Amino acid sequence: MNCNVGGVDRGLRIVAGLVILALGLAGPLGWWGLVGLVPLATGVFRFCPAYSLLGIRTCAAADRAA
Repeated sequence: MNCNVGGVDRGLRIVAGLVILALGLAGPLGWWGLVGLVPLATGVFRFCPAYSLLGIRTCAAADRAA
């Protein structure tokens, strides 16, 4: 898998995933909070399948092979 999620995008995905998971654990979202695993995983692994399908890359050219 090549990197297709850049630094800022990665940080936002991780923060959003953690917030959604926290809201799920705190109660307002309930089981829907598990949706937070998706942005969290794409941020951690720096790969987004939807970006691949759409041909989008937000990472620098030097980071793509890493």
